[in-house]
Amino acid sequence: MTDEWVWWVVGVLAAFLAAGGVWVWLKGRPFAAGDVFRASRLSEGNRLFPTQVLISATSVVQYTPRWIGRQEESIHMAHISSVKITTGVLLSDVIIETSGGTSLIRCHGHWKRDAVRIKGIIERHQSEYYRAAGGSANPVESPAANR
Repeated sequence: MTDEWVWWVVGVLAAFLAAGGVWVWLKGRPFAAGDVFRASRLSEGNRLFPTQVLISATSVVQYTPRWIGRQEESIHMAHISSVKITTGVLLSDVIIETSGGTSLIRCHGHWKRDAVRIKGIIERHQSEYYRAAGGSANPVESPAANR
């Protein structure tokens, strides 16, 4: 009878650990369909909840899951001024700067091949975006231009 409570405690702890493992796994899945790149769990700050980057035809979204909730930051393709890759031995950082110069997205801990793919996809989408805008330097028309 005295050993019975020990088994209950062990069972409850095992259930909590299993639930926590499932929660971490669910939070680590891709958050959207499309070109989503997940940081390596080997990199600092990405062990439990790796940051993800979604590259769409119109924007770049950095998604960071938390125990409860998430943090998202996005930049429209028209406002991306440069994409830099800083490489280490295994992993790379991708820095996406805006035309305003103040807000940037720093994607830390991606594999080198993913970093190169992120940059290539952004450049391809920007080329398509500006090509569709008729090659103008300012694809967003002002209200005065529609009169």
